[in-house]
Amino acid sequence: MKAKVHVTLKNGVLDPQGKAVEHALDSLGFSGVDAVRQGKYIEIDLADGDKAEAEKNVEEMCKKLLANTVIENYRFEIE
Repeated sequence: MKAKVHVTLKNGVLDPQGKAVEHALDSLGFSGVDAVRQGKYIEIDLADGDKAEAEKNVEEMCKKLLANTVIENYRFEIE
């Protein structure tokens, strides 16, 4: 099984890296970009055969390590 985890900053949290990308795109001639928010994408190969157990474990991984739940949102899918 594989877990695909997406971590993004919550709305209202300043995103200086996203702002830098936005300015860089503008300087490259992409003037139609209104805003950029950046995040993380993480793939985890899991040995679990039980999807419910895998979801429980990945949820715990996100809360304990992969995302700072004070300022970040996360979502994941198990394949």
